[in-house]
Amino acid sequence: MSPTVPVPHGLPVERDAGPFDPPRRISALRDARPVSPMVFPDGHEGWIVTGYDEVRRVLADTRFSSRQDVGVLHVPYEIPGMPVITEPSPQVPGVFISMDPPDHTRLRRLLTGAFTVKRMKSLEEHVRDIAERQAEAMARRTPPVDLVEEFALPVPSLVICALLGVPYSDRERFQTDTARFLDKDLPLDEKMAAFLGLTSFLAELVARKRVEPGEDLLSDLTRHDDLGDEELTGVAFLLLLAGHETTANMLALGAFALLEHPDQLTALQADPERLPDAVEELLRHLSVVDVLYRYATEDVEVGGTTIGKGSTVVVSTLAAGHDHRRFDHADTLDVHRNARGHLAFGHGVHQCLGQQLARIELRAGFEVLLRRFPTLALAVPADEVRLRTNMQIYGVHALPVTWTDVRP
Repeated sequence: MSPTVPVPHGLPVERDAGPFDPPRRISALRDARPVSPMVFPDGHEGWIVTGYDEVRRVLADTRFSSRQDVGVLHVPYEIPGMPVITEPSPQVPGVFISMDPPDHTRLRRLLTGAFTVKRMKSLEEHVRDIAERQAEAMARRTPPVDLVEEFALPVPSLVICALLGVPYSDRERFQTDTARFLDKDLPLDEKMAAFLGLTSFLAELVARKRVEPGEDLLSDLTRHDDLGDEELTGVAFLLLLAGHETTANMLALGAFALLEHPDQLTALQADPERLPDAVEELLRHLSVVDVLYRYATEDVEVGGTTIGKGSTVVVSTLAAGHDHRRFDHADTLDVHRNARGHLAFGHGVHQCLGQQLARIELRAGFEVLLRRFPTLALAVPADEVRLRTNMQIYGVHALPVTWTDVRP
């Protein structure tokens, strides 16, 4: 261990090593002390885990709970207007990523059939059609345009709305509330207002689905007698939020990364068959869900260090993806790399349920974008692109792009 790496006070979030790499202090921790103490803003002495093997171990060990109601889960950054937490938070019905087995197992099992690899592959043509139509609409615009607004956000939003049965005409309502809920800098009362707005919208939708079910996932779930309205609303909240925010940010940030690595962009345009591997590499390299939280329900040894019962544990999937012990030249974006085994979708019982759909959307999105716009370029200097360091899901707020050629 290196005595020169200090214990962090709060979670480092500034992307001072560049927009695609972990903050320098997190990388230094990983290389010197992959299981490190961390002092939280409220004074709690918890832990930050940054090494690949150690992160994988924490995520696989059920003694590290995802629940918010078994103990106080401390927040590693300041939230304006948030009081010091002294009691566990109540469990939100249906939000199964904040549950442990058997509750987590029961709800996840209801959704497993909807997200099988076979069923997701059957959606490929539909997803590709959505990406093609959105690219066609973007091509009719006069550049420069915002790639987030014109392509990266609409594609996964259209897909998840169709899958869940959410009217796409309501997108502005749920996208605004989602963004406000995920904003770490927003005062707590405003975040909660956004959460209540989103859940109220979904509760109304669930009620309509019970009366007039359609051919969609939410309608299917209303047919389960053991799934009440509150639970179904929570499930819908989780699927809608995760189903468009994560993929939208990966599409935009991935495009930014490729534009900033023209050798990799050229290699991918020359050999589109490499796209599946390139998607896995972008997931590893960028990890937009870059931190996860767990609560230690008992003393657990990880990497030779004992994490005490009652500790809040922050794990960095981004730092793990850049761990040189696991990936050669880990800070280098290489579309020829076999990056499988990355932790961008998590690991263990909470590994992302929609990961196959996300892969299909990313492959279709990047393929269509790179084929239709072979001269795609940033319309502003890279250092003027606003990074989402204030958001719980990383990415860019906007990506101004231009082009000189559009292909059919």
